[in-house]
Amino acid sequence: MTIAPPTESATATEPIDVAALVRAATAEDHRNAETRGFVTRLMGGELSLDDYTRYLAQFAWVYEALEERGSREGDGEVFDPKLARLAAIESDLAALGAADWRETNPPLPATAAYATHLRAVSDDDVRYLAHHYTRYLGDLSGGQAIAALVGRHYGATPEQLSFYDFGLGAEGPVRYKRRYRDAMNALALDPVQVDVLIEEAKASFRLNGAIFEDLAK
Repeated sequence: MTIAPPTESATATEPIDVAALVRAATAEDHRNAETRGFVTRLMGGELSLDDYTRYLAQFAWVYEALEERGSREGDGEVFDPKLARLAAIESDLAALGAADWRETNPPLPATAAYATHLRAVSDDDVRYLAHHYTRYLGDLSGGQAIAALVGRHYGATPEQLSFYDFGLGAEGPVRYKRRYRDAMNALALDPVQVDVLIEEAKASFRLNGAIFEDLAK
């Protein structure tokens, strides 16, 4: 990873718990994103499996853009290649009868804006990390609840929900998330970098929420 090492003055202070700071600073943005009408109705069982398919197809475009960066020499542990989700999403879409998602579900304006933004920040490690954090830790957290609710309300099968299965085995999502946060903290970002990370994480939640708004139209 090419994030610059901390300066001498930064190392003289107590290490920054970056993960905790980001989580606290983005709590309101997170709530605002996850309480948009479309997603609350979807998770409440008020829509359909077809609506979930539309939702998933939009996020296929997002993950395609997020994962174009790939692995790079010097990447820290936080950029774990096994987190990549696009292949699982495409498998789910095929199982949902939408193997042709690129033709049948073109990116909505908000989706296109999100994907464009992800590509624009892919060479800025701190900004890219913000999106990596919000997307993948979200999938390991609330995403697990989404899988359960979509299965319960709409009868989705495991073959249609592999997006949320990270194959973590005995480690499980909770331990993995702890290790991810430790890896974030090990990057030893300086205070300026942390501020950039927080602002970009906030932007990530806003971009995410805008997709829900478009899906509701």
